Amino acid sequence: MAKIIVLGGCGAVGSNAVKTLVNTDTFSEVVIGDYNIKKAKQMAGELGTKASARRFDALDAQSCRDVIGDCDLVLNCVGPFYSTVKTILTAAIEAGINYVDICDDPDVTLEILEMDEAAKKAGITALIGMGASPGITNLLAKLAADDFLDETDTINIFHTHGGEPFEGEGVIGHRFHCMSIDIPMFLDGELKTVKYFEEDGIALRQTFDFPLIGKDIPLYPYPHPEQLTLPRYIKVKNVTNKGSVLPIEYYQLTSEVCRLGLTSKDPIEVKGQKVVPYDFALSFIINERERILKETGFGAQCGAMSIVVKGEKNGKALEYRIHTYSSSQALGEGTGIPAAVGAIMMQQGKVVGKGVIPPEGCIKPLEFIEVYRPLAEIADSDIGKTGESSLLIEQVDAEGNVTTLDF
Repeated sequence: MAKIIVLGGCGAVGSNAVKTLVNTDTFSEVVIGDYNIKKAKQMAGELGTKASARRFDALDAQSCRDVIGDCDLVLNCVGPFYSTVKTILTAAIEAGINYVDICDDPDVTLEILEMDEAAKKAGITALIGMGASPGITNLLAKLAADDFLDETDTINIFHTHGGEPFEGEGVIGHRFHCMSIDIPMFLDGELKTVKYFEEDGIALRQTFDFPLIGKDIPLYPYPHPEQLTLPRYIKVKNVTNKGSVLPIEYYQLTSEVCRLGLTSKDPIEVKGQKVVPYDFALSFIINERERILKETGFGAQCGAMSIVVKGEKNGKALEYRIHTYSSSQALGEGTGIPAAVGAIMMQQGKVVGKGVIPPEGCIKPLEFIEVYRPLAEIADSDIGKTGESSLLIEQVDAEGNVTTLDF
């Protein structure tokens, strides 16, 4: 049987990937790789003999090589990816070990796509961006474009989530990063960039109605890799990505802290002491999140994604809205479970091709859904959740008539 190592296995996403993998028969051993070895050992002990723990440092190349050396597959859940993914992927290529990640940073995605030839020479498959967004979004967009439409004009990706049991510094730091970098959007057949706080980015803000989650949810331009990769595999004119975090007051506070420049890593002197604004901002946001969750009475964690694909079928304009939503799963399960599914499908030989490839380039959407659905349902039942989860597909004709499709 095969051995998989989940790097960042103690995190919100990695821990859910580990639990999913332990509960399947594809791998005989699931190694929890994490910098926090104490937490990793505790987690392994709770999961039984199939799980084990190893310490590693994602920023140390030798540590990465050492920890994956005897494994058959690497699942990388260590963020922020803009600072870790190249080191870990390089180690996997050098070791000739198949690889899956949930990389959601577009800037470094372009860099690791350039490692495609090296991965091919090593004879490995590196499946990148196999989470929720990117990941599920890519596959559902491909499903609509390939199976429902003759021609595809526009793919709009919308997502929101919130209420997770905890959020660490890495998650919040990633949001700061997303608000600070150039945001790619594929518009009018060209890859362009907008800025979150400037006029071109502000013009793309909108609201959206998510089934179950709520109506008129504010959404903002999001720098995810779908805008970079989907046009490589689907002939399309526009690909956009917009999202937010709930409660919206919490997300808007994060945005304002970033806009005010409090995410600077340059120390400033405060009453004779050196203070790094970035460190203060992280602690402040974490503290305020708890207050906002209580004041808004937010309740249980939840999450939703909607992929809206517009085009033509038999010469007539059609739009498909594919919604995934849950009142019991959010970032952790929503990203960790599809990442585990990617690893399972890789081991089963259902991920085709060699090199560095996004989901839409190597996975059949319907095969993914077949594996994913029961594992998502098991995740709910295993931890006693009773929330509603679903996949909803709506067809909208040129007159605006909406038909719900059985799926």
